[in-house]
Amino acid sequence: MGTQVTSWDSAGADRAVAVLKAAADPSRYRLLWALSGQELPVSALAELLGAHVAATSQHLAKLRSVGLVDSRREGTRIYYRAGARVRGLLEEASLVANAPVEQGVGETDASAGPVTVAQEEAVRRPRAVRARRPVAEH
Repeated sequence: MGTQVTSWDSAGADRAVAVLKAAADPSRYRLLWALSGQELPVSALAELLGAHVAATSQHLAKLRSVGLVDSRREGTRIYYRAGARVRGLLEEASLVANAPVEQGVGETDASAGPVTVAQEEAVRRPRAVRARRPVAEH
């Protein structure tokens, strides 16, 4: 009724997906949390992850390519930081991930009775897809 529907922006959606993909890696997510609170050099970030500097630099390059972090050089050291919007993105992701599940997939209304663990697992677990055997020609 009062809702305005905007047209689909394919390029904008592609950029948003690239940002979400970049943040979806556990190491990069941890880097973003650390950088949303302070500016840090690559060596400190590598220590935080327990990873090599080279591997950490590759993660940072990915985050930088989608605009999630900025860098500056001071002598031989490169310092990274994330903006305030990145912190908001991480907080929203955390809220969504930890929100109670709304009634929907895997749940029934109260009048249908309780849902068993087996029923919940059956809904959550994707079905295995079997490969079909090729038909032998005679």
